[in-house]
Amino acid sequence: MATSYKTFLVNSSVKKRPSYVSDNSLHYKISQFLVFKLIKKVLPKVPLQINDVHKTVSTTAAKLLDAFVDSFFEFSDQPLLPSQSNFAPVEELGEAILVTSIHGRIPDDFPEGVYIRNGPNPLFGGLKSTNSIFGRSSHIWVEGEGMLHALYFKRSSHGSWTVIYNNKYVETDTYKLETQRNKPMFIPTIEGDSPAILCSYLLNWLRFGKVNKYISNTNVFEHSGKYYSVAENHIPQEIDIFTLKTLQNWDVNGAWDRPFTSHPKKAPGTGELITLGVAATKPFAVIGVISADGKKLVHKADLKLNRSTLCHEIGVTQRYYVIMDFPLTIDLNRLLRGGPLIKYNKEEYARIGVMHRYGDANSIKWFEVEPNCTFHIINSFEDGHEVVVRGCRSLDSLIPGPDMSLKEYEWLSRCYEWRLNMQTGEVKEKDLCGANVVYMDFPMIHGNFVGIKNRFAYTQVVDPLAGATHDVPKYGGLAKLYFEESCAEFSMRNKKQSEEAIRVEWHMFEKNTYCSGAAFVPRDGGLEEDDGWIVAFVHSEDTNISEVHIIDTKKFCGETVAKITIPSRVPYGFHGAFMPIAFEAQ
Repeated sequence: MATSYKTFLVNSSVKKRPSYVSDNSLHYKISQFLVFKLIKKVLPKVPLQINDVHKTVSTTAAKLLDAFVDSFFEFSDQPLLPSQSNFAPVEELGEAILVTSIHGRIPDDFPEGVYIRNGPNPLFGGLKSTNSIFGRSSHIWVEGEGMLHALYFKRSSHGSWTVIYNNKYVETDTYKLETQRNKPMFIPTIEGDSPAILCSYLLNWLRFGKVNKYISNTNVFEHSGKYYSVAENHIPQEIDIFTLKTLQNWDVNGAWDRPFTSHPKKAPGTGELITLGVAATKPFAVIGVISADGKKLVHKADLKLNRSTLCHEIGVTQRYYVIMDFPLTIDLNRLLRGGPLIKYNKEEYARIGVMHRYGDANSIKWFEVEPNCTFHIINSFEDGHEVVVRGCRSLDSLIPGPDMSLKEYEWLSRCYEWRLNMQTGEVKEKDLCGANVVYMDFPMIHGNFVGIKNRFAYTQVVDPLAGATHDVPKYGGLAKLYFEESCAEFSMRNKKQSEEAIRVEWHMFEKNTYCSGAAFVPRDGGLEEDDGWIVAFVHSEDTNISEVHIIDTKKFCGETVAKITIPSRVPYGFHGAFMPIAFEAQ
């Protein structure tokens, strides 16, 4: 035993890394066969849902496994094109910075609070790929550790504004593990050669007790006076809203033990928080209802889906929950057969489920709809016998990455509406912008109208040409949607189209300038649904300067109210929110 152990360590210390082995090589096929045989035996025993950190193997075995990975897996950075420079990570500031450069004027009735945005900021220089004897595996563009970027608005007794900027990593369990060791530890597990992904799953689990990193990079939300960062591959992390420090994982006092949607919704009327947990193994989807005070899980139900749908959202109305079961799926059996782990299949069924409050799987009424991929719901509400669902719908998926051979940018989304008749089962579908082809995503509405009928919404507008040379879309402007007004331009040309196309107003940025994390801020004392502002992180690729813009939603097409220059670059990210806070309570 001593001899074989020493021999293994000697072999493991070889500095030369393996080069990529082609799929046609005999060595690759033998490796593939061995991995498939091993995984088929072990995979059913691997807890693919998120679990607490635990010691899976002994310290000696862990060192052996680490040595194996160090010797036979070569980590490399995924290169960025010049046009992708603002997707590169930045360093933590270490302390908050006073912002002094403001063009324009912050409105007097703008609320005190913090505008905060989440987004990926990969450790160790960027997203990684690995090469090994088993093939190649890679991170996809939505991965990377979460970093919070926050802009604080504090008003003095004299009415003047103090603006402070800070950024900080969300310190998940896996973030702490990799930063302590000061190198990449988790092997990518989402995209690549099937045997490499399967082997990565197994090695990550054996070494760390989890199959992938907890990224917490997608959204920020508030519930019962506490603030959380989240991505749907793990439970949320509670954060200190003033310092951005990560406090603890939030499992609802031990009652929630699975992934947590990036877009939980507060139920109108009760203030309860509705969440959805999607996993790669059964139960594929579980709905949870958290009390208004955030202290207990008051309802939990397995939706009994027969596939793992990569569902990013859940909708609520006054009486129902809305579930999107679309054909973007996570399939371990497909991976075992040599196919991709995540795949969009437009030939499979798509349906929307309407579930009674506190119901179970048997209470869901399903509506078959045209196959599509919808990551974001604009809003859902009841209108007579109909449940109306509006969202940003595409005909293909951006995850794991778009099929660039498709025509007409099918992976980009447009605003869409489904009307689901609860009495007759009839479905009415329509593109809200009619024949006007405009791609939009990252919708936002006034928070008081979640789950009830609303007149207005806002989205980020895709610049399709800016994203034509790479996978990730860029957003060159903002749109304001008027759901109860038709498009006057279309009404002059075609009466039928005018009935289908809603009115849209635009706020476009300068050339080569793009936004992320846009959020609606209601005006203090405002009486109308659209009385407020949009705030957004905006970056100029010509000057490499990042700003926060404040846009008056009543004068949406007009000049930006204020442009606040951020003292360091802010990479493009995902979702943002404005949180009113009382600074004297700090």
